[in-house]
Amino acid sequence: MSLMKEASSLCKLGFDVDKGVGFFRHVPSPVHDGELIALRPCERLTKVSVIGAGNVGMAIAQTILTEGLADEIALVDAEADRVRGEMLDLQHAAAFLPRIRIVAGTDVLALTRSSDLAIITVPRETAAASRMDQLRRNVALLREVMPTVAEGSPESLLLVVSNPVDVLAYAAWKLSGFPSSRVIGSGTDLDSARLRCLLAEHLGVGAQDMQAYMVSEHGDGALALWSSVRVGGMPVLSYLQKTHSLFDAVGCASEVIGLKGYTSWAIGYSAASLARSLLRDQRRVHPVSVLAKGFVPGDTHEVFLSLPARLGRRGVLRIVGIAAELELTGDEETMLHRSAETLWGYRQELEL
Repeated sequence: MSLMKEASSLCKLGFDVDKGVGFFRHVPSPVHDGELIALRPCERLTKVSVIGAGNVGMAIAQTILTEGLADEIALVDAEADRVRGEMLDLQHAAAFLPRIRIVAGTDVLALTRSSDLAIITVPRETAAASRMDQLRRNVALLREVMPTVAEGSPESLLLVVSNPVDVLAYAAWKLSGFPSSRVIGSGTDLDSARLRCLLAEHLGVGAQDMQAYMVSEHGDGALALWSSVRVGGMPVLSYLQKTHSLFDAVGCASEVIGLKGYTSWAIGYSAASLARSLLRDQRRVHPVSVLAKGFVPGDTHEVFLSLPARLGRRGVLRIVGIAAELELTGDEETMLHRSAETLWGYRQELEL
């Protein structure tokens, strides 16, 4: 008689995954003079929730998993079968990776409760009548998700990856009720990485030897800070100007989308890098979308824009002020203010 069962999850096979199958025996608790000795409690495990199991959400989850940044990953999506399939696929990789608990489903509150970091990748981008229609749809979904996440994880950090990220990061801040320091948009972190990649190829060096920032609005409004470009710590602006190498890095994403239909892997690594800086208190500087009021000279609007920010376990620790620390040309300042005005207009129309 065959002992094989249909291969699926342990629960479907009839096993109690919490109690095990009795192969290992319990170790008796130590006793001294007739009393139990209190054992030192385990350190609290790190939990990351990824809300949205589309191409971007799963690229982020997979990268966080392989880089060992969490002890538990919760995947949440409105499509129950899809997110369960993604969970099982990742669980089947367990033999190749450090031990980690992976859970999935549609219940936002139950699954994300007690998260250290909640990563928002919903909603998936779809065709819409206009940019404002898409924004209204996205904000409506965040109105459903954010209060629930905040209820179950009141001390968590929020990382918003969904586009348009600057507006949705602002919406997540307002809808969660969290301090602005604990709400971060992925912003121009990936735009900056793409710029470093292009410069590294042009200069014939490794991308990790490049330092370059893009700020302002993610996407078409991203602004390259050419004065910040360094290779091995050495400024190269004058060389780039002499060789007419101040190229436009904004179109990189459009090329990828035109070729494969979407972007996923690069934003997965970008989000994992941000998660590492936040969860491990690395205090690294990233160009991310933050509450920019007071950091852009002459701009009093309450909007989220990408600026270089130092990130740690408490979220945004410091933000680089445009006026004091960054050298912008008149045209660059004009572009920055134009982006702030555009985002302010969206915020007013959405009544956030």
